[in-house]
Formats: sequence, C-alpha cells, structure tokens
Amino acid sequence: MIQLLRVDHRLLHGQVAVSWVQGLDSDCIFCVGDKVANDPVWKTTLKMGKPANVKLVIKDMEHAIEAINSGVTDKYKMIICVASIAEAKQLVDGCPQITSINLGNTKSKDEQRPDARKISRQIFVTAAEEEDIRELVGRGVEVEIRALADDPKVDALSAL
Repeated sequence: MIQLLRVDHRLLHGQVAVSWVQGLDSDCIFCVGDKVANDPVWKTTLKMGKPANVKLVIKDMEHAIEAINSGVTDKYKMIICVASIAEAKQLVDGCPQITSINLGNTKSKDEQRPDARKISRQIFVTAAEEEDIRELVGRGVEVEIRALADDPKVDALSAL
C-alpha cells in the first residue's frame, strides 16, 4: 500500500526516516529515479540512512512503475521518495493508483533552476513545475506541502 509519494531532492534523510516512517508506521521506503538508481555512492548513502526494520528499495523510474503496477509492492506500507516534481508526475502518470503528492523539499533557485521561486519555507518551483502541479490538481491529484507527518497540510495550489 502506498502511504505517501514525497518529493524531496535529498530523498531519504531524518524527516523521512523518523517523522514520516513513525507517523505512518511504514515498513518500506522506495526511492525512485533514474539518477539515484545509477549512482552507487548515493545508493550507499541512502542505505546508511535507512531506519532499522524498514526495507529500502531503489529503482529507476521504468522498473518502479512496473513493480507498483504488478502488485509486488502491495504487501508493504510504503513511502515513495522522488527527487523532483517532474519525477512525481512521471510516477503518477504511470501509476493511476497514486492520487496524492507530498511536496517536502525542492531545490532552491540556482544555475539549473534560474526561474525557481519560493512558495513555502522549503518549496521552490519553476514555471514548468508550477504547470505540472496545476495539471495534476486539475486531474484530481492532491498536491500538498508538508515537511513533517504531523504538520498541517497546505494545498500547493493555494501557495502558487
């Protein structure tokens, strides 16, 4: 069962490992993305940050969508972590059973994201990401902003 699809450019760190895993009583963290799946150093780092008694799975986008749709992941209480809004949209596009996205932490304005603007304390969006959020919400997908499991949900559309 998918408990949460979280966008966080850091993927797995203290907020996910402690607040979200405990808050949702999760037993699996599924890190999805072509970049992380092909980066041995990042994979090793994620394994070190994994909480005890929680399974960690790291897959590229194609194989993640395949696994979720096959039902093989259904036995887990799962948090899915992706690094970007574009990856979250790709996952929702490939897995219609995902109906909610949590925006936890996105990269701020930098040379790769010169048009990123701050919409909350930890969320920065580019024009393309804003368009993706609006499209997803228009399709009935909940897009909410929340750093920790016990924080109140903020509707992403209202922050735009």
